[in-house]
Amino acid sequence: MKKILYVVFVSSGMTILSMSASAQKAPDTVLQQATLPQVVDFALKHFPLVQQALLDEQITDRQIRGKLADWYPQLNLNANYQHNFQLQRIFFNGNLIPTGVNNTSLVGLSLTQNIFTRDVLLASRTKNDALKLSRQTTATDKIDLVVNVSKAFYDVLLTQQQIVVLNDDIRRLERNLKDTYNQYQGGLVDKTDYKRATISLNNSKAQLKTNQETLKAKYKVLEQLMGHTGSSSNDSIHLVYDSTQMAADVLIDTMAAVDYNKRIEYQTLLTQKKLRQANLSYEKWSYLPNLSAFGSYNMNYLNNDFSKLYGNNIPNSYAGIQLSFPIFQGTKRTQNIKIAELQITRLDWDIVNLQNSISTEYAQALAAYKGYLNNYYVLKENRDLARDVYNTIGLQYRSGIKAYLELITAETDLRTAESNFSDALYQVLSSKLDVQKALGTITF
Repeated sequence: MKKILYVVFVSSGMTILSMSASAQKAPDTVLQQATLPQVVDFALKHFPLVQQALLDEQITDRQIRGKLADWYPQLNLNANYQHNFQLQRIFFNGNLIPTGVNNTSLVGLSLTQNIFTRDVLLASRTKNDALKLSRQTTATDKIDLVVNVSKAFYDVLLTQQQIVVLNDDIRRLERNLKDTYNQYQGGLVDKTDYKRATISLNNSKAQLKTNQETLKAKYKVLEQLMGHTGSSSNDSIHLVYDSTQMAADVLIDTMAAVDYNKRIEYQTLLTQKKLRQANLSYEKWSYLPNLSAFGSYNMNYLNNDFSKLYGNNIPNSYAGIQLSFPIFQGTKRTQNIKIAELQITRLDWDIVNLQNSISTEYAQALAAYKGYLNNYYVLKENRDLARDVYNTIGLQYRSGIKAYLELITAETDLRTAESNFSDALYQVLSSKLDVQKALGTITF
């Protein structure tokens, strides 16, 4: 009995520990604590469009394997049974003589082997480029996702920072309201300062509520881009970031030159050109014959009595080579070759156009980045100055040197400076992503 109780106790304990461990382990589709790299990595694993692109790669691979399977011998089994209700008759020596038997059956094995066919040859020569093009398409989707997720991440942080600024502003205004009310009760000032403090506090609270609701929507946008399945508030992700590191990350090499080969779009066009050139060769191969070998072994069964039909086999077999060569097809082959050549020329112009677009995109992204970076440094200085001004005027107001209107103005300037600085930080980080994308240096 003691042994039984011991086993039950241990089993129960293990079960509880297992349930506790399962409860503590978050599902793979839920992310609660996340830095930017973790958010990007999560999105690459769970965003539906990326997963579809990866499946498209597998589909392309299987399609190529299916085409290449035509190089292997093709073995087929053919079987049939036929019952003749009326035998065919022939006229011989003035008489109609029935021919054949009532029951016939055939079981045959046939083998074919392609020796040369341009369809399979095209598949074998382009398999690597076709797979490469599929992977490049996936890479394009991943790069776009990395940029969009990063910007959504920064957008959430911006709104959170705006909420922090407003909370600080509300605390200052509440203190100002208390001070003005006490001064009003003491007869030092009239109701004007008290009412102004109340108006400013109400405005900040209203703006805070708006930003709090906006933050919820921006979180949903980020979760949608990540493929995050959390549906309740308990499943919401919590973004983790280092503000000092973010401030250090604003810099980028503005002297870097554009290298078209780093852009995935340019690489994709080069791969497409290789496939177009292979298609041109394919059209030229239409002047070559198709050659294949074939063979067959057939077992023939003939008998008027069905029960004895399969008692005697009359086999036959054969093998041969088949050559198929279209001699004249109007000008179809010539026109197809010309079309393939024109498609290559057209693609060359796509490459030229893309080069021009990349250069323009980089120039625009770099100009925007430089402007936002300069704005970031200016607004950082403005924020520090606004803090000093507010602190100084706050002390002077409480000492009775400055009027409340000047305090309100300084407080408004401080809130605006802090909000503008937050905007500038995330603008320069977002514009940096555009520069990296234009340079083709986005990694994932």
